[in-house]
Amino acid sequence: MTRAVIERTGDGHYRSFFVSGHAGYAEEGEDIVCAGISAIVINTINCLEDLLHEPIGYEYDEESGDISCVFKKVPSQKASFLIDTMIHGLEWIRLTYGEEYLSYEIKEV
Repeated sequence: MTRAVIERTGDGHYRSFFVSGHAGYAEEGEDIVCAGISAIVINTINCLEDLLHEPIGYEYDEESGDISCVFKKVPSQKASFLIDTMIHGLEWIRLTYGEEYLSYEIKEV
């Protein structure tokens, strides 16, 4: 199962997100759930960095599938919207393929 944790502060600002594990929907290389999750999350990071020039730190471990992204300052409104769209995409994958392949939580820190 893939697990995503999105952290935000008490005043609603996103602080970081972490995605770990393989979905297990199909064999490695054939897993469309894992590929969809990766595409959504990596595209979000790329847009934060390349389009919005947000100061972020991120790591991606191709072997484990773990991805982490941390904001180095309070994210802009556009950056927050990107995180909202990432969450929306993850929710659609979870609804379409099931909670046994993807879980996520939004955690107040």
